[in-house]
Amino acid sequence: MNSFVVTLSCADQVGIVAAVTTELAAAGANIAESGQFWDRQINRFYMRLAVIVPEPVDRDAIEHALKPVTDRFDMRTRVVDSSRKPKIVLMVSKFDHAMLHLLYQIRVGWLNAEVVAIVSNHEESRRTADYENIPFHHWPVTKENKAEQEERLLSLVKDSGAELVVLARYMQVLSDNLSNRLFGRIINIHHSFLPSFKGAKPYHQAHARGVKLIGATAHYVTPDLDEGPIIEQETERVNHAMTADDFVAAGRDIESRVLARAVKMHLEGRVMLNEAKTIVFA
Repeated sequence: MNSFVVTLSCADQVGIVAAVTTELAAAGANIAESGQFWDRQINRFYMRLAVIVPEPVDRDAIEHALKPVTDRFDMRTRVVDSSRKPKIVLMVSKFDHAMLHLLYQIRVGWLNAEVVAIVSNHEESRRTADYENIPFHHWPVTKENKAEQEERLLSLVKDSGAELVVLARYMQVLSDNLSNRLFGRIINIHHSFLPSFKGAKPYHQAHARGVKLIGATAHYVTPDLDEGPIIEQETERVNHAMTADDFVAAGRDIESRVLARAVKMHLEGRVMLNEAKTIVFA
């Protein structure tokens, strides 16, 4: 038995769902999940299907079965083999709470992924990488070597077959070149409920303003700093009796949860880019 996730998008027209499901049925596929969304503003249709095929088939067979439909409706289509464990690269600086949470969720099986490398501009996470038996790359970044280090990252992604790069509190701004080349394949966790309180020490900014909610935002990385398409967010109520350090402690918990959910949704093919926004199928 094989399982696949099919995502597709095209200009909205009559008969899309019927055509797709008919071709899948003809290929012997049983639909386990189905989600659709029509963006009326741009008249574009989005669909996600989780399918199970009793007979041994590969991804190419599913793509071939759908070709008449994709040609007919001029679709953008992606088929992913759900039985395959996606490979990811984790990037971290000194604060490792979000990375540790991801590693734990992988260990207990909630997150289906294989971490092929941990990259850091500091040495603090080497011990964790050694414990988890994950290759560790200590690549300090300066103005002089930034371009070189980013090329090393691109080579690592290519050579390892990594499908996703996760910035688990990696405190370096990526270049426009890298952001564009890996667009849709880099997820960042921002320690603030965007778009408020950007920049350094957002929790301290929030505390100084007496806010009643703090939060975190997971988004795809783009050349526009902290303005990429948002995947997941969460907030938590705070009050005047809490210190800035209390805000930081609560925020770290939120960051870890939000990033893990965003990575899980991406790897399960539940996130589709819709211009500057995302569509997330539950």
